Amino acid sequence: MNFLRSEVDDKQLYENRGAAYNFDVSPAHPSQGWNREALEEIPMSNKIPIVIQGAATADDVPGLASIADQAEFRFAMDRASLDEALKGAQVLFGWNFRANDLEDCWDKAAELKWIHWGGAGVDAAMFPGLVDSGVVLTNSRGIFDRPLAEWTLGMMIAHAKNVVDTLENQRKKEWNYRLNILMLGQNVLIVGVGSIGREIARMTKLFGLNVTGIGRTARDNDPDFDNVHGQNELNDLLGQADYVVLITPMTPENENLFSEPQFTAMKSDAQFINIGRGQLINEADLVAALHKGEIGSAALDVFHEEPLSPDNPIWTAPNIIISPHVCGEYAGHHEDIVKVFLKNFDLYRRGAELSNKVDKSKGYVV
Repeated sequence: MNFLRSEVDDKQLYENRGAAYNFDVSPAHPSQGWNREALEEIPMSNKIPIVIQGAATADDVPGLASIADQAEFRFAMDRASLDEALKGAQVLFGWNFRANDLEDCWDKAAELKWIHWGGAGVDAAMFPGLVDSGVVLTNSRGIFDRPLAEWTLGMMIAHAKNVVDTLENQRKKEWNYRLNILMLGQNVLIVGVGSIGREIARMTKLFGLNVTGIGRTARDNDPDFDNVHGQNELNDLLGQADYVVLITPMTPENENLFSEPQFTAMKSDAQFINIGRGQLINEADLVAALHKGEIGSAALDVFHEEPLSPDNPIWTAPNIIISPHVCGEYAGHHEDIVKVFLKNFDLYRRGAELSNKVDKSKGYVV
């Protein structure tokens, strides 16, 4: 896959890079402390036009300046600036992974060859024009596996140990004795067996839980799950789970994957956790299930409406923990996202196969 220029052009670019630094530079050694005056002399034609969607300057994207000698940055904070920035651009870095205005500007992206999305989920970028095009789409798969798994395990512990009730009793200055749940040997059902689901499986198994996965199809001898069942078996397995974790990709087939039948099939003391996308569930049915006591509790980090409006009934549902779509974000995660992009940018410049390539017909990395 050779996206770019001739070898002669590439050689010239490296010579220009060397002139801009006080030391030898190679793709394996990111730039540090460049000479800005020397960089200004590098012909703009040798720089790859990159649109940074969702950032105003290079300072907003930590580490991006390390490729300033190789890239012409175009920052786009809104639809109007994106419309202009896309003209002639080869690369788009979706820094704001929630942005959904690329489709409106797609007619300006005639020269675009590669899009890197700053999140794991790429549903905001999965519109027909992109799906049907030859533009390569990559994501930041792997960055969020560990933090999402930690958050999920934390919510399970909060459920088993009555943390929400404990804090409420503390607020009321009430001393209420009660028993907690021993988690050892309990059953976890993880709906979605991608990299995040697998990290959750590994972590919860180490914690002493039994872990079953739900994938598109059943499979045997999985290295991370005790068993992986097909999605057609979901309803039959829900009644065996003490914890149900939803982390499947958001695709048209998965919209409202969980609604009244699934919540009714769950154990009355089970916990439901959604860290995928809000559109994967019918939120009204979840709220009703909580009010009826059909499930024990819920922990949600993703919603149909973000941010939640003050009058959204999810706020007042019983036995629920609400997190504002932050469970995958940690101190330093922005720097890690940029590292993934920079690694792929080096591959792109060399005409090599990119990492984390999304199968656009499915909506996720395969």
